[in-house]
Amino acid sequence: MHAWLCTHPTGAEALTWTEMPTPTPKAGEVLIEIHAASLNFPDLLIVQNKYQIKPPLPFVPGSEYAGVVQAVGEGVSHLRPGQGVACLTGTGGFATHAIAPAKLCIPLPEDFSHVDAAAFIMTYATSYHALIDRARLQAGETVLVLGAAGGVGTAAIQIAKAAGARVIAAASTDEKCDLCLQVGADAVINYASENLREAVKALSDGKGPDVVYDPVGGDLAEPAFRSIAWRGRYLVIGFASGPIPALPLNLPLLKGASIVGVFWGEFAKREPQANAAMMGELVRWYAQGKIKPVIDRTMPMSQLHGAYAHMASRAVKGKLVLVN
Repeated sequence: MHAWLCTHPTGAEALTWTEMPTPTPKAGEVLIEIHAASLNFPDLLIVQNKYQIKPPLPFVPGSEYAGVVQAVGEGVSHLRPGQGVACLTGTGGFATHAIAPAKLCIPLPEDFSHVDAAAFIMTYATSYHALIDRARLQAGETVLVLGAAGGVGTAAIQIAKAAGARVIAAASTDEKCDLCLQVGADAVINYASENLREAVKALSDGKGPDVVYDPVGGDLAEPAFRSIAWRGRYLVIGFASGPIPALPLNLPLLKGASIVGVFWGEFAKREPQANAAMMGELVRWYAQGKIKPVIDRTMPMSQLHGAYAHMASRAVKGKLVLVN
């Protein structure tokens, strides 16, 4: 097998394409032939030694991937060789093969493409857990999605629409706003050229959004929170812009609003049965055509350095997927 090996976490340019022995799965594990792996924001941070999880060196980055089971270890009964699966293991995906815990593999229906599957788990699980579980989103409510043209943003638009909500999508370019409309947003705001608070007020008849979905953080957080409706829920997803905002606590007091933390990975560990039920629902929604990952582009696995550069440029719309 071959894999992109990180021996010094100083950035993507230090990754090297390395030949190594193909491993044999141990008890509870499966060997997967990787057909597709998506590039996510944590994959950028982890090779820069900036992510909260710091795997022992050397490691193979690539948190999310899909492929075909080649072999199963002792005690694995729900997966079989030749079966398509999607996995989110945190590392291991930027390679030709990977060992994964069987419990972290989602069996795929035959018509679920590997490219879509590799772009599915992290963004849709995060957005469903945020909007449906944590925010208790109801039909008829209004959701403001920040960073709406990215992977989690496009997933949030689709999930909110599937739940019967109205979606205001905010992004940084007119091109990205057009994409948001294509995937179902009811209205869009270009926050690079428009005043976010004024635009939200105009698009919500002065009421403000019931739910704010924020994977961006930084300077957008406070104006977005100041726009929120009475009893609104502000979902803290992440900080793609870099700075972690500090919100004045009088704001949630005055609005009777909630600041709600969203940590899907920890939810999956602490509540595995609830997570499994959620993933089953998402697979059904995909089969019903309610949701479908937005793929910015696919690139050969050999072009991983170029893929990292494209992500760092903040030009990605939806998900970027590497294929073998």
